[in-house]
Amino acid sequence: MQFAEQNINQLWAYILTETLKRLGLTCAVICPGSRSTPLAIAFAAQASDIEVISILDERSAAFFALGVAKATGRPTVIVCTSGTAGANFYPAVIEAKESRVPLLILTTDRPAELRNCHSGQTIDQIKLYGSYPNWQAELALPCPDMEMLAYLRQTVIHSWERTQIPTPGPVHLNIPFRDPLAPIPTLNAESLPKINIEEFFAGVVDNSQIPISYSLLPVIKEWQKSDRGIIIAGVAQPQQPEAYCRAIAQLAQMLQWPVLAEGLSPVRNYAGLNACLISTYDLILRNQQLAKQLAPNIVVQVGDMPTSKELRTWIDTNQPRRWIIDPSDQNLDPLHGRTTHLRMRVEEMERESQGEISPSQSEYLQMWCLAETQVRANVDATLANIEDLVESKTAWLISQILPPETPLFIANSMPVRDVEYFWKPNNLRVRSHFNRGANGIDGTLSTALGIAHRQQSSVMLTGDLALLHDTNGFLIRNKFVGHLTIILINNNGGGIFEMLPIAKFDPPFEEFFATPQDINFAQLCATYNVQHELITSWQQLQARLNPLPTQGIRVLELPTNRKTDAKWRQDNLGKFGKIASL
Repeated sequence: MQFAEQNINQLWAYILTETLKRLGLTCAVICPGSRSTPLAIAFAAQASDIEVISILDERSAAFFALGVAKATGRPTVIVCTSGTAGANFYPAVIEAKESRVPLLILTTDRPAELRNCHSGQTIDQIKLYGSYPNWQAELALPCPDMEMLAYLRQTVIHSWERTQIPTPGPVHLNIPFRDPLAPIPTLNAESLPKINIEEFFAGVVDNSQIPISYSLLPVIKEWQKSDRGIIIAGVAQPQQPEAYCRAIAQLAQMLQWPVLAEGLSPVRNYAGLNACLISTYDLILRNQQLAKQLAPNIVVQVGDMPTSKELRTWIDTNQPRRWIIDPSDQNLDPLHGRTTHLRMRVEEMERESQGEISPSQSEYLQMWCLAETQVRANVDATLANIEDLVESKTAWLISQILPPETPLFIANSMPVRDVEYFWKPNNLRVRSHFNRGANGIDGTLSTALGIAHRQQSSVMLTGDLALLHDTNGFLIRNKFVGHLTIILINNNGGGIFEMLPIAKFDPPFEEFFATPQDINFAQLCATYNVQHELITSWQQLQARLNPLPTQGIRVLELPTNRKTDAKWRQDNLGKFGKIASL
């Protein structure tokens, strides 16, 4: 309680930080500034229980906090001063909302009398993030009254809970402070509240983990009536991936349905659990004859819909009856089909998904398994024989060679699509992470560093533009504990735009869409004192990825040709699904 007994702002900040500590906060990211002084001092005083990290760039800091929250599954706090500082949190707030990651944003502010009068570093911070927070409020000005301190405590508890229930996401507290901001004595003995610390904080308990129960027997019985059902294991980052995958496997075994597993689902990394795991569905469905033969009448989707446009079009065309299993309160059906949301975790279904198992596979299930076997063989044979550095092979190769349980951050644009197309099922238990809420390239490096911080040696797969968009993330290097290897696909521009119709119109394509930056990454890495190595062969890449170093940040740069990469995909994606009739 250092400083708090003599300074009203520090007393307020102490109650706030002590409440968070008792709720279970383990990490707070602090951006430097003046108005946030009371909070910075209070968090620093909690450093023996809460890891407190100072990061200069607010956008980078917010994405780092997002990465920590993704890796731990627990809320992370991010603090900044007044003015435009908080506006730089906005992209990470959006991503936290859309990808359902718990963040508690604390923006400090000037008091009401210094607003709307051209006082420096002052903007309107009320509802700064629009509708994106799960909940938002402005705290009252610090007051030493016991009733007000109790109000503060309970508001912080509510804020903590709302980062997690009913759906994880961001919560924003705007916190005004009057001068003096430094811990200068402002309270005399008569005005000091008499606080019994243990009694005051006795009711601080994390009640956010409340299970919700459903009776699913009627639904499961309806599913069991169909022999043309599929389970889609969609985009998901569960904290307990093995339990998640086992629950899906058990449901699939009971129903005798295939599991179409997105590359961003942990199911592909626990492949041994599923007898009929379909990893090549995007390529299979490019064969129109197969797409018609394999049309389902029931779809059970676990998590978010996969990235694949082919899969979405196929479902939209066939309009099957659909169920979505996910505990969030959000609408997860962008296709607006005949859909029922089951607001629960798939792991909660285990008790009721242990019914009788059909003694033999249906013809429908056999068709899926046969298609997967043949298309997977086509993919593997083709990619295994490629010696040149073609972008698409990277995801396929690393899916087979990473050390077990490696945390992997996959950047947006082409890397995430190559993972869906080519990530080979394995039993390496790789822990994939991604920012697929808003699908932007903001904060790619900073998020990856947050995920890797104090975790197992980690890997990031990214293109050049996504990395360049967030090079300030390298400023975190001196605070970072652990190791991150960055696999950099450098095709000097936005490779994903080469796949779009606009690529045929140049000008303006190259300047305004592909936007080549012509950056020397070896020099860039030297500026930040980050290790750099140019990769010239697949054998070299493989040797660098297993084993991984244990400390520092390293960039492995694979130079590829954007035009060649795009042509390779155009020539091959449609061919893989051309197999013998089922």
